[in-house]
Amino acid sequence: MKASDPVRPHAVQGRGRDIHRLMAELFPICRSITGDGFRRTLAILRRHIPVEVREVPSGTRVFDWTVPKEWNIRDAYIKGPTGETVVDFKGSNLHVVSYSVRVKATLPLAELKSHLHTLPDHPDWIPYRTSYYEEGWGFCLSHNRYLALEEGDYEVVIDSTLEDGFLTYGELFLPGATEEEILISAHACHPSLANDNLSGVGLATVLAKDLASVPHRYSYRFLFIPGTIGAITWLSLNEGRVGRIKAGLVLAGVGDKGDMAYKRSRRGSSEIDRAAAHVLRRSGCPHRLLDYRPDGYDERQYCSPGFDLPVGRLSRTPSGEYPEYHTSADDLLFVSAEALEESYGTTRAILDVLEGNRLTVNLNPKCEPQLGRRGLYAPEASDNLALLWVLSRSDGRSDLLEIADAAGLPFSAIGEAASRLVQAGLLTEKKE
Repeated sequence: MKASDPVRPHAVQGRGRDIHRLMAELFPICRSITGDGFRRTLAILRRHIPVEVREVPSGTRVFDWTVPKEWNIRDAYIKGPTGETVVDFKGSNLHVVSYSVRVKATLPLAELKSHLHTLPDHPDWIPYRTSYYEEGWGFCLSHNRYLALEEGDYEVVIDSTLEDGFLTYGELFLPGATEEEILISAHACHPSLANDNLSGVGLATVLAKDLASVPHRYSYRFLFIPGTIGAITWLSLNEGRVGRIKAGLVLAGVGDKGDMAYKRSRRGSSEIDRAAAHVLRRSGCPHRLLDYRPDGYDERQYCSPGFDLPVGRLSRTPSGEYPEYHTSADDLLFVSAEALEESYGTTRAILDVLEGNRLTVNLNPKCEPQLGRRGLYAPEASDNLALLWVLSRSDGRSDLLEIADAAGLPFSAIGEAASRLVQAGLLTEKKE
């Protein structure tokens, strides 16, 4: 048994900058739930980690859903009555409603306005809108630009295709000492949105690269998927193997300046829920522990009643709780390397707790063993207290994480005490 070490500063130093650099490279790509933008994203990730690219044909039935047609876009713009370009996809890929069908038309302003989306409360921002499952088209623009539109006829062009193709996703499996898996999931389907989308993708990529270079108890499965339909598709294709998932984390919105927030799994008290709560409570930083709700990101698919997997979500400010969410203001300046580094460190700490947690049994349960003659008695009372807590609660029913919480001690201290007791022949791991 090896104790889980706490995340040391050197273990995460510079990771925030690494994540931010990767996000900056991915930011300009126009991604959607299918298409070449998603493939380009995975191609960049493959330069860092050996992601396997999976493709599922359009029309494939996945539970109550059907894999949609593949969407690709080359260009889009609106030209005003005097020929000036008033909206240009090349200036921001948020300008076009994702999954807009091909359009080439001349429309009066009154008719065009029914296809325009703005944010009156934030008149300089461009909203992000989609039309995945209902064919249509539209443009997004700042409200100030919208107000400046003059009466007349407008040339409208969307050079896109919507046809049979594939849903693409990335998967990376890192085998561990056991077949039990920890699932790390990030959605990678949004266009130029930094916090909602790329922060989770970047963190997961750097995390996978780091974990690939160290031994680990559990196997790790990383998914880079389009939101909702990607998780549904993966679950449908892998229903027979989900029983191996010991715990999971959805990573999303981990780069903003808000406090860390963990959303519990549907079970509410699974091992991942307890590990996240322990890490955050002992972090000394403001944080939130949120009960499960059937909204948000892909945790709602993994936690659906037919699967009820122990998958929580790690974020900073949750989706929809910051005004920049799904707007052009969610850019690379909205996220920071410092926030990304803290999120990375928190994630590693949670995984370290999972890696080190065990059910243990006291092999000398009748009164306290004599620690001094075994070289275990320490001058520091706190060290002795950790040993006594482990011996007292190691009845095969309380795991080390439960003991740490009961003792009010860091998991690392309890893990280290357990390791010393194992070496002294006073403790053993209970096999589940």
